[in-house]
Amino acid sequence: MYKCNEARLKESIIQFSQFGATSNGGVTRLALSKEDLQARDYFVQCCEQLGMEIKTDDMANIYATLPGKRNLPPIVMGSHLDSVVRGGRFDGVLGVLTALEAVRTIKENGLELEIPLTIVNFTNEEGARFEPSMMSSGVLSGKFDKERVLKSTDVSGITFEQALKESNYQGSEENRLKEASAFIELHIEQGPVLEAENVEIGIVEGVVGMVCYEIRITGESNHAGTTPMKMRKDPLFLANKYISLLIEKLGQIDEELVYTIGRMNVSPNIHTVIPNKVVFTLESRHKDPAKIKQVEEVIHSLPEEEAGCKVEIERLWNRDTVVFDETICNQIEEACKSYGYSSKRLYSGAGHDAQFIASYIPTAMIFVPSINGKSHCEEEETPYEDCAKGADVLLETVLNLQTKFSLKVQEKQTN
Repeated sequence: MYKCNEARLKESIIQFSQFGATSNGGVTRLALSKEDLQARDYFVQCCEQLGMEIKTDDMANIYATLPGKRNLPPIVMGSHLDSVVRGGRFDGVLGVLTALEAVRTIKENGLELEIPLTIVNFTNEEGARFEPSMMSSGVLSGKFDKERVLKSTDVSGITFEQALKESNYQGSEENRLKEASAFIELHIEQGPVLEAENVEIGIVEGVVGMVCYEIRITGESNHAGTTPMKMRKDPLFLANKYISLLIEKLGQIDEELVYTIGRMNVSPNIHTVIPNKVVFTLESRHKDPAKIKQVEEVIHSLPEEEAGCKVEIERLWNRDTVVFDETICNQIEEACKSYGYSSKRLYSGAGHDAQFIASYIPTAMIFVPSINGKSHCEEEETPYEDCAKGADVLLETVLNLQTKFSLKVQEKQTN
């Protein structure tokens, strides 16, 4: 059993945090920006020093491969290097750097691989510069139309297609990740559970399903001082009533259900005028599709008209629960036991490239704790010791899978 080098991993995390560093200790490293390209260049340099073969595909995804003895689909690990605006130093990049540390440990111990090992950096996972999020893994898995995402523009009007061409990382479509023996993505939890329960490693069994609705309530504007209360058609008062009702009913469904009213627009938004329209969103997430169905039933129970106001309900988008590969999850759990690290099986509430890749490659994820559950902010923090423990588990899981897959091939050849 081998252990990764915590000091070396810490140095890598600090080095990559300089690409797009913000004044408060975070990073702004938007997809295919100057800062992202600097991080990519350094990542490629690190991989080439390890003797890895570098390829890029038509979405500028980077694949660094260490060859194995057998010509079999590789075991793939990795995540993304891009960040949100004023994001943290661990989100995404830690998955790439723990994979890099695993390869460094393999090389320094002179281990020979049976199966090729690939590190992937997915382009534009965050969707902070070009929408949608998880863009490239979405294209690889057939979830998104490539021609459509190429037209996505940033705030300056630059298209994703233009940024691709100018990046020098746009490769061939034939280099896409089409098949692999397994894919493992290590990530910070981005939530408070592991830290609160004093657990060192999260074994991610899947990504929860979700649904997002927009509720539009139309009333009638009038003077705030001269219109008697009983004669008003106030959509904001009604929205307040509905929000309280929704919170009460959704809270009765299941303690694991999460729900958020994240956006609200009030028109005309003037303190002397009764509003004439209120629009708000309701997003909810749970791993059980039946619970999501209950959420939708609650939303659709709202009347179409009340207090002189018209109520319209529209589902903006939804996503099914993704369940990860049980075999890989079991291997991650065995790796945790080997090191004596505590672990917990859980689902991810946030989206990741792994959820799309799981549609055609056996996939699982490893979580390490987030201090105070903070992410997508400059205060994001994970202890370096926990990062190294995650790298250990990733390494051991990959080595065990190497043996497992190699034995399967030998058995087939023998039979």
